[in-house]
Amino acid sequence: MYKRFVKPTLDLLLSGIGILAASPILLLLILALYVEHGGKPFFFQKRAGKNGKPFTMVKFRTMKDKFDEDGNVIDDNKRITLLGYFLRKYSLDELPQLYNVVRGEMSLIGPRPLLPVNLGYYTHFQKHRHDVKPGITGLAQVNGRNLLSWERKFKYDVFYTRKINYLLDFKILCLTFITVISQKGIYNEVQEIGPEFADLHLNESTHILVSTSS
Repeated sequence: MYKRFVKPTLDLLLSGIGILAASPILLLLILALYVEHGGKPFFFQKRAGKNGKPFTMVKFRTMKDKFDEDGNVIDDNKRITLLGYFLRKYSLDELPQLYNVVRGEMSLIGPRPLLPVNLGYYTHFQKHRHDVKPGITGLAQVNGRNLLSWERKFKYDVFYTRKINYLLDFKILCLTFITVISQKGIYNEVQEIGPEFADLHLNESTHILVSTSS
């Protein structure tokens, strides 16, 4: 009942309220980014959604388009702007994904969406992270975030897909605010960019201890 009906309803309701409540901040950021990036405040990218179906995820743009002498894009960490650093520091660059939630492509809580190219590298166990809609925040994000290995992230993702309930979602939502405020597990290197996890092999019988202090 919760997974099929209550959770989708709450996603739509809370994301709609979130957009309305944050509209002054959203408009201010859109204006600032519009000026900073020459009329392109948003960053769009294809990500893998539920059952691996691709969708276009939207975020606030945090990096400039800069190239080296040979025309190659320079390192991501050298392209991030001062405003972009601020947005990432407080996870404000993720706010436009509320639009993806309203469209039914994402959930407020679920495994973070990765690039479609990664679909070909999953083990059978890892593929189960796509049994549910991807989320703006998730179990991995409140248990170490970018400090976790890919192996650990996927264990948390699959654990979540198998244990979804309202108490777990409420716990993750509360811990998300704490994580953002404390900035635990955050660093500036760009994540979610490729099949870095291709050589990982997870044991399907592995048990996961969900810690709120890691």
